[in-house]
Amino acid sequence: MICVDNLIEPFAEWTPNEFLIREACQDWETRGAMSLRRAVFCYEQGLFSKDDKDDIDGHATLLVAMACSAGMPDQVVGTVRVFEKSPGLWWGSRLAVHPSFRSQGQIGATLIKLAVSRAHALGCKTFMAHVQSQNGPLFKKLNWVEVGSLKIHGRPHLEMQADLSAYPPCYDPISGFVTRSRNQ
Repeated sequence: MICVDNLIEPFAEWTPNEFLIREACQDWETRGAMSLRRAVFCYEQGLFSKDDKDDIDGHATLLVAMACSAGMPDQVVGTVRVFEKSPGLWWGSRLAVHPSFRSQGQIGATLIKLAVSRAHALGCKTFMAHVQSQNGPLFKKLNWVEVGSLKIHGRPHLEMQADLSAYPPCYDPISGFVTRSRNQ
């Protein structure tokens, strides 16, 4: 992921056939996720001036979606972070998918599933997120309910809560989930 003149550089011409979604466990995965977040939230959406990093990153769990080449993770194409705000109350934030991969597979949906399932395994009783309004239908389809609306950085957002009964606990976030490309 390279940001050039405030643009997100497209990926190589190969089309991956599967994506591995898991907890970031290698430095290159974390660097790729942070670069993707910066590209999406700073350059594409203009929500932050130089970097979207904040204090939450110091204690959040970072999840990544990686395009696989020959069955091996190759490039970070999506990310989300999860954190426990208070005992039993978990939040997800900074969900980002590279524009070239937003219509391939179920990358965003699978990141959401792993985020909630992982928090559920760690004792989550309530899982919340501030969701950009245009993404509300995706979350509703994934068993989330809207509990309020607000503006964040001048943009309309929905405060949403996941139905934990739809998300079985995930006790192995390193193995994670695999989703296939729609182009199969």
